[in-house]
Parts: sequence; structure tokens; C-alpha cells
Amino acid sequence: MFRRALAGALFFLAVVAVGYFTRANWLPGARAQLLDWLGAPTDVEQGAKDVDGHGHADHAGHDKAHSLELSKQAQANIGLKTARIELSTFTRSITIPGIIVERQSRSTQTVTAPLTGIVTKIFPSQGEAVRPGDKLFVLQLTHEELVQGQGDFLRIAEELDVIENEIRRLEKLAVDGGIPGRQVLERQYEQQNKQAVLRAQHQALLLHGLTEEQIKTILDTRTLLRELTVFVPQDLGDSDRDGGQPAAKQTADERYEIREIRVTRGQSVAAGETLAVLTDHHELLIEGNAFDKDIRSVNRAVEADASVTAVFETDEAAPEKLEGLRILYVAGTVDPASRTFHFYLALPNTLVRDVAGPDGRHFISWRFKPGQRVQLSVPTEQWKDRIVLPVEAVAQDGVETYVFSPNGDHFDRRPVHVEYRDRFSVVIANDGSLFPGDIVATNGAQQMQLALKNKAGGGIDPHAGHNH
Repeated sequence: MFRRALAGALFFLAVVAVGYFTRANWLPGARAQLLDWLGAPTDVEQGAKDVDGHGHADHAGHDKAHSLELSKQAQANIGLKTARIELSTFTRSITIPGIIVERQSRSTQTVTAPLTGIVTKIFPSQGEAVRPGDKLFVLQLTHEELVQGQGDFLRIAEELDVIENEIRRLEKLAVDGGIPGRQVLERQYEQQNKQAVLRAQHQALLLHGLTEEQIKTILDTRTLLRELTVFVPQDLGDSDRDGGQPAAKQTADERYEIREIRVTRGQSVAAGETLAVLTDHHELLIEGNAFDKDIRSVNRAVEADASVTAVFETDEAAPEKLEGLRILYVAGTVDPASRTFHFYLALPNTLVRDVAGPDGRHFISWRFKPGQRVQLSVPTEQWKDRIVLPVEAVAQDGVETYVFSPNGDHFDRRPVHVEYRDRFSVVIANDGSLFPGDIVATNGAQQMQLALKNKAGGGIDPHAGHNH
């Protein structure tokens, strides 16, 4: 009996001791609850006007030194956003500078004169957008050998017509016995010889630059080809430089720009001379410039077919990011001038402007342009089960880093340990300072830290939040 009484007394004393040493945590709330039951004003309500002169007071459970009240207007001013914490996989990466370049032998092509002649018409203007099959130039043919070749070809074709008519007449006479059949055979041999000459001249015209269709036109119309129209190639990667009629198949979204027109109307040009330069920027390349220390990381990304992110600086607050790019190949040599090695990624491009002027001419603008600078984020390793937040979610104050969690109409500051930081993200240590399911502000942390510091009367560090 005595032992039972002693144990009960010891338990009571322990409860009293714990309650005494933790009174700061439960006593204010209990006292406020008791006063509420009795209908009396609490100390907070009674002294609210003494705090700021407007009847505002700190809410119970908020630590003034680590809690900040933000009005709806203030939250809107900083565009405040919140998110629930989840564990995720963070991909660590290295940043490598790059530049947008054209595809060699694909993005640019010269349009040459297929035959010697004089430029009589120029259809496009410099900078104009054209489609496959559009007319570019008209040339008046002046090549003497071509003119002579066409004349000989047409003459033989006419002689063949005469021989063919003669053979048909003699065949009727031979059937009736009016003439010997030998005469018909002689004419047929002559016809075969002329046909052989015509085939040879046909090949000669092809070598001069005429197309099969143009040669057929000469035969059908029995007139010499006096001028030639040069069209936009159907495919810049497989250009049709023969100056013939445009191919029937066309792609509706194909756009080519006239980068340069190198001739003027009335100018005499030789076969093979450049008339214009066309560009096709619907697909470009990003050339990465990596140093020796980055070779292994780039090679691992190639082997793993890892996704690379391109970051473009813009006039907006946040840079533009393009994800999901893949490394096509790595150059086999090191650039002797910069001591860097190049690797290349395909960059699909899109039109951002396509307008027609008063005269119907179209002018276009592409989203990405050769020469544009870019930063490439190449993945190197992955960390699993990490708390990953935007870099704007963390405030820096000396050696301390904080995040802010909503608590009613306040935001409570919570210290955290940052394991890793880059331009866009921070990795928070999963050490119990934050838990999955907690809600934190994902931006505006540095502004809230400055406001909290200013509220406490401390000077504002102009370099807070900046890493040097």
C-alpha cells in the first residue's frame, strides 16, 4: 500500500514539473481559453490598439521574430505562390555555353544559273519568304552551242517526220507491187540512222542543262527554247538546279528566305554562276563548347541518351527553357583556337511571324536564329528522394537559409539546410526541418526575409540573396 502511494505521489510531482517547465507553451492558450469561457477580453484583445494603433495584434502561436503577416495586396505584389512538398528525384547538371548554328549543307543553298543567258526578270526581293516552286528568275538564253544544239535537234526531228511519212507512202505501194520492197528497207535504215543522231543530240542538250520536259516541249512545239525560268528548289537538301518546272509535291508550312540576290536585271550570267542564296531555318543546331573537364560528363550524357535543357536569356524575368533536347554527336577534334571541343544538338524551330506586305510579298521571322547564345544544362547524376524547390523559395541571410510556410494569415520562417543550389533549383536536406506534405511559399522568400528583418528594426543587407 505504501509503495503504491509513493508511486502515485512521484507521478504527480513529475506531471507538475513537466507542466511548470513547459508553461510557456500551454499557459497563454489555456488562459485565453479560460477568459473566453468567462466572456472577458484576453490580453491580446485588450492591448491590441497599444501594439500598432490600429487594433492589430500578433495571433497566438506566432513568433514575432520569425512570423510575417502579408496582406493580400502584398502577396499579389510579389506574385506569391505556394506548393505542397513532395520527395522527388533531382538531376544534377553542369552548365556549358553554346551558340545556335546552321546545318551545314542543309540550311543554306546557292541557286545557280543552269545555262548561260541574260537575266530578264527577278521575282523576289531580298529578305522575302518564298515557297518551293515559286519563280525566282527568268533568263534569256544566249549560249551559242545551246542555240546551235537546239537547231540541230529540231532539224533532225523534222527530217525524221519527212522520212516517216515517206515510209508510210512506200509501204502502201510495195503492198500493191508498184515498187520493190528494197526501197522501203532503205528508207527504214535511213530512219534508224536519224533516230540515233536525234538520241545523241538529246543527250547533248541534257548536258547543256535542259530538262527532259524542256526537250519534249521543243519537240511538241517545234520551237527553240528562248528563255528559262528558275524556280525555288522543292527541297533545299536535294535541290533541283536544272531550272525545269517545279515539282508537284509541296509542303504547306515550308518557308525559305532570300538571304541574298547577287544579280541585277539585264546582267549576263554564265552557267553555274550564283543567282541567289536561300536559307531554310526550320531546323537548326546548337553547338556546345565544352572544356576538357566536361568531356566525361558529355560522353555519359550521349551514352545514356540523356535529356539536355537549353536556357535562353530573354527580356522577361525568367529565362526561357527548352527541355528534351538530345546530343546528336560529339566532334572528334578539339578547336585549336578556343581549346574546346564541340558537340551538337538538333534544335527544331518555329515561325513567330509571317506577314504579307501591301504588294503581297511575305516576310517571316523565326523563334531561334543563328548566332544566338544559349546555356546548355547537361545532366551528370541523379539524387533520389530529395526535397527540391525553386531557388526563389529560399531566402539567404548570412549563413542561414530559410523557407516560409503559411500559417493562417501569417508566414512562418523556417530554417533549412541547402545541400545544392543552381540557377533554378535548390535541394533541401531531408533532415526533419521540412516534411512531405508541408506547404511552403515557392517564390518571394527573399522579399519576405527583408520585410521581416525590416520589421524587427534590423538594417537591410543590400547584398542579401546574391551569391558572388
